[in-house]
Amino acid sequence: MKISSIGQYYKILSRRTAAFLERAKLTEHTFMIIVAIVIGVFAGFAAIGIRAMIEWFSDLSFVGSGTNILEDIMHSPWYVLILAPVIGGAIVGPLIYFFAPEAKGHGVPEVMQAILLKGGTIRPRVALIKALASAISIGTGGSVGREGPIIQIGSSLGSTVGQFFRVPTSRLKTLVGCGAAAGIAAAFNAPIAGALFAVEIVLMDFAVAQFSPIVISSVMATVISRSFEGDFAAFTVPKYSMGSPYELIFYFILGLLSGLVSYAFIKALYYSEDFFDNRLKIPEYVKPIIGGFLIGLIALVYPHIMGVGYDSINIALLGKMAWGFALILVFVKIIATSITLGSGGSGGIFAPSLFMGAMLGSFFGAFVHDLFPAITAGPGAYALVAMGGLVAGTTRAPITAIIIVFELTNDYRIILPLMIVTIISMIVSSKFSRESIYTLKLVMRGIHIKEGTAINVMESIFVKDVYTKKIDGINIFDNFSQVVNKVIQGRGRQFPVLDAHNNIHGVIKVDTIKDYLFEKDSLENILVAEDLLSQNFETVSIDDNCQTALDKMRLNDVYGLPVTESASSKKVIGMIWRKDIQAAYNSEIKRREISSTLATSISMKEPESSVQFLEGYSIVEIKSPNSFVGKSIRELNIRANYGVDVLSVKTREKHREEIKAIPSPDYVIKQGDRLVIAGEIKSINVLKAIQ
Repeated sequence: MKISSIGQYYKILSRRTAAFLERAKLTEHTFMIIVAIVIGVFAGFAAIGIRAMIEWFSDLSFVGSGTNILEDIMHSPWYVLILAPVIGGAIVGPLIYFFAPEAKGHGVPEVMQAILLKGGTIRPRVALIKALASAISIGTGGSVGREGPIIQIGSSLGSTVGQFFRVPTSRLKTLVGCGAAAGIAAAFNAPIAGALFAVEIVLMDFAVAQFSPIVISSVMATVISRSFEGDFAAFTVPKYSMGSPYELIFYFILGLLSGLVSYAFIKALYYSEDFFDNRLKIPEYVKPIIGGFLIGLIALVYPHIMGVGYDSINIALLGKMAWGFALILVFVKIIATSITLGSGGSGGIFAPSLFMGAMLGSFFGAFVHDLFPAITAGPGAYALVAMGGLVAGTTRAPITAIIIVFELTNDYRIILPLMIVTIISMIVSSKFSRESIYTLKLVMRGIHIKEGTAINVMESIFVKDVYTKKIDGINIFDNFSQVVNKVIQGRGRQFPVLDAHNNIHGVIKVDTIKDYLFEKDSLENILVAEDLLSQNFETVSIDDNCQTALDKMRLNDVYGLPVTESASSKKVIGMIWRKDIQAAYNSEIKRREISSTLATSISMKEPESSVQFLEGYSIVEIKSPNSFVGKSIRELNIRANYGVDVLSVKTREKHREEIKAIPSPDYVIKQGDRLVIAGEIKSINVLKAIQ
């Protein structure tokens, strides 16, 4: 079958499925629950699949005699340690570059970007390419984790399912969250942590409208994972016990250290990405080969840093890691993970964060236990708690970090020290770096998180759509009197000075002419505009966005800017004003709200009760009054008698619902019809009261 035929078949299947669900008369909540179950099942199998792929590539790369991956790596010849990651980089580089650039790196920022800028739309191919690229990167020794890829794959599956069923944007974002929750749940056998991860990190909104589908997807993925791989924790977790209440002091110190290490990891990772992206001038698909070679060199001395590192984490949790070696591994892992991801490898930062936390806690726990054996627990307990501290410090998601570690132990006694370490770590890391390891990448791309959606909306509105062609300009040869008159009649605090061809030479500021006003008559024929202009000014081109224009207005404390034909041109074609930008922003926000709500109303899901599109006006779907049944719209004269317009009629035809958009005046209203009407709210309320 040809690709075009496959695409047509997909569209036909999507439409028929949507029609079937429409006939089934599912409520929105029921529909979302069913889709959440589907996503959870898909994500659960995807998690099993990627783990199997990683294991297969690891067995192919490192043929040792050990009982686990770490021992296989340690028993492999030195040339294998170098060649394996180099070959992996040679495969992964072109795979990502030519097929799905979104699969590069650790994946979660790309999911967040899709939610912020694309309404949750993720290309279906991302799941496949991410799975393959990550399995190769990790399986050949890349120092990254499998959780990030599983999250991105789950999110991609959620988005693909949502697009297939043609759900509106607001619901598509929820389905992306379902996929992310399912991914993290399947990775750790931790359904609660999966759901919280989705709302705390991916959706960035604890007030998400529908939380139950996210929970259900998380649970379903866990069920699938446990059914095929057993009900066991991801790590060998020691029994926790607190030696003394005084031990809490040491956990405060561990929280401080966790925050500092988290900050070091964030800075090292993005320094590496900046180096490989902007300073190393070679083809993108070649860079992972260099990264793989460097990883191989490090692994000759410290093979523990290869792969996800779960075996090393288990050693630390059991208290069998030498404290000096554990401390070294913290910083070697930071370097190795930064090189792998910076050079273009594919994998997550979750497992590396857990690795660093386990090593840091093992070092610190062994150190304080040697000094104060009577009042402290063993190093395994500190390793476990510090794992949560590193996750919280890097991701700024303390609740997710606490719940993950708690679900690994199922021990309430660990909650207090865990809360102390995670919160202190997050606070310390936040003091040094405003952004998390996820949001920093978005900010570096010009996508603003902390300020909410306002800046992102501003960046989607362009100057060419807002500016006015009327120019409050001053001719370069105008005398002083003419300048004063134009300033008095004009808008703003500065005015462009133009020549006969509308090329800008500078601006005249109101403050500049104030000192000369008392000598207006004597200076009328002495000073001209050219003598008064300032060459310290800003312009915007029609291709700039409104956020750029606002930033320049704030920097120069003005209310408007001249608009040029292009960034390199001096020809002024109009002006853009702050109040016009604000009006355009308000209009865009209202348009998005209406579009999203109307999309829900005309889809197969349960509609919203009303859409307010202007002050005092709404679009509402109501049940047709009994007194309207059997009468035509013309006969009822609804517009004249009730002050509203009938936009559409939802009616039952041959056991299925049909929508008659802009119905004919001769349409006769039937029993059970629903009318979508628009008008003043007070008129709508009158019509609602009719029986």
